[in-house]
Amino acid sequence: MAKNIEIKELLDAGVHFGHLTRKWDPNMAPYIYMERNGIHIINLYKTAAKIEEANEALKKIAASGRKILFVATKKQAKDIVADKAGNVNMPYITERWPGGMLTNFVTIRKAVKKMASIDRMKKDGTFNTLSKKERLQVDRQRAKLEKNLGSIADMTRLPGALFVVDIKREHIAVKEAQKLNIPIFAMVDTNSDPRQVDYVIPSNDDASKSIENILTHVTDAVAEGLSERKAEKEAKKAVEEKAEAPAAEAPATEEKAPETAKEATTKE
Repeated sequence: MAKNIEIKELLDAGVHFGHLTRKWDPNMAPYIYMERNGIHIINLYKTAAKIEEANEALKKIAASGRKILFVATKKQAKDIVADKAGNVNMPYITERWPGGMLTNFVTIRKAVKKMASIDRMKKDGTFNTLSKKERLQVDRQRAKLEKNLGSIADMTRLPGALFVVDIKREHIAVKEAQKLNIPIFAMVDTNSDPRQVDYVIPSNDDASKSIENILTHVTDAVAEGLSERKAEKEAKKAVEEKAEAPAAEAPATEEKAPETAKEATTKE
């Protein structure tokens, strides 16, 4: 079971700190509790409710077998997202967002295949037949591809959802997801427009403690969805094996039947 959301825990992580009041987006008004020393304070009861709502939806997506793409390119979020998303085997983008990542997914897949083809060259020895200069160029190309696309190498189709940290910074990713009707889950601070997001988690998207806290809750829900999927698969497999067992024994019974009839005739 995913961990219960404690208001004190959110408070300790600084999830309630918004931006300066002069930088606010009026559409965030329903999620703001008060203003203190020129800074907006987020209503943590609403944050907790929104985390639960988002978690329920994310759990269903994970249980259906679709991928959730995590996006966070800001310095304080990079390592946290890579760690948390990696733990639940979900793809993530923590370097520059590759333009057309979603809207031009075919081209992105070609780049990922290029990476796989370089790996094959190294395995089958083709790489060693290249000149020193060519090997250096190929190595650089592989390193660049790995840095930008390594974490999405296993993503063979468009994700079932996008989870974004800071929608203002990742506006291109948000626009692409909107265009393709991919559900967007996001940490939304007081300076952003929540109308761009399907599942809003009003929270401080700048402090690493706050990001880590929200990501922990979110990835716990994803892990729960994956466990449910695994348990369902195993149960289905067990049922299929059980159904196949009597079927395998059936021919032996059929072969015995004529023998019994013959014996009966002989007795007569």
